[in-house]
Amino acid sequence: MMDNVSQIRMFFLLGLNETNNHRFTLFFLTLLCYCVILLVNISVIVTIIMDKNLHEPMYILICTFCMNALYGTAGFYPKFLWDLLSPVHVISYSGCLVQAQVGGSFVCSELSILSVMAYDRYVAICRPLEYHSVMSKQRLILLVCYSWMTPFCMIGLNSFLMSRLKLCSPYIRKFFCVNWMIVKLACFPVQTTVNSIVVYINMTIYLIHALFIVLSYMYLIKTCVDSIENRAKFMQTCVPHLTSLLIFLVSLLFEIMIMRFNSKDFPQIFKNFVAIESFVIPPLVNPLIYGFKLTKIRNRILVVLSIKNK
Repeated sequence: MMDNVSQIRMFFLLGLNETNNHRFTLFFLTLLCYCVILLVNISVIVTIIMDKNLHEPMYILICTFCMNALYGTAGFYPKFLWDLLSPVHVISYSGCLVQAQVGGSFVCSELSILSVMAYDRYVAICRPLEYHSVMSKQRLILLVCYSWMTPFCMIGLNSFLMSRLKLCSPYIRKFFCVNWMIVKLACFPVQTTVNSIVVYINMTIYLIHALFIVLSYMYLIKTCVDSIENRAKFMQTCVPHLTSLLIFLVSLLFEIMIMRFNSKDFPQIFKNFVAIESFVIPPLVNPLIYGFKLTKIRNRILVVLSIKNK
């Protein structure tokens, strides 16, 4: 038996089985959504890169945020679009590991970047005279590298541990690969003990990230209440961050509920909606929030559009 289970080299994705009657409609809607995600995120990235007035820590972090969205959606949409037109939904073992790595590190990086943004706004509002010395170019580079590399390495450890498991089934009850769904296919639960420990360590670390963000904004709100100037600065720069955080946490909460609790209690269509939400709403809404809410980015985009119209 051990020889048989070690030969799994292909996974069957079962999440799309109930969408066969509407797959062409879903394909065009998904393609449209992905094109809009690419357009809005690339627009914000190019705007920030091209305008030297936007080469400030807050805008560089927003640029990083949008780049992370492009990274995460690139690991999901091409395969999803292909599966919508394919009668059989399969993915290679190595391809599944890569997709799980990209999806997991995308979500964790999202929270890491939001925590760095919270720190940046704390320094800007509560310690304005020290802002440029605290958020120096070198520290900003370190924070950006931390936001990207730490999640990538942590999820990479999960993927490595997962690749050592002996699997008894090639069927994943989802339409894309997630580490925990693959771990559940292990033949012997005792094999997954280390995986579970690492997962819970990761969850604890990013729960601390979320707690840090909440405490930072609570302190900012307390600081800004007595100052009209700080209140205006908070409304202008922090509200978009808080909106992004809320969207992200709601998406993540639903996804964890589906994965960790009895998923049989939920209809497949609802599970699919929750699963895809993290790859649709944050990457689509976040650049729109920053593009319209933050004056410098909005003005720069309007200037570019007016030049093109002439």
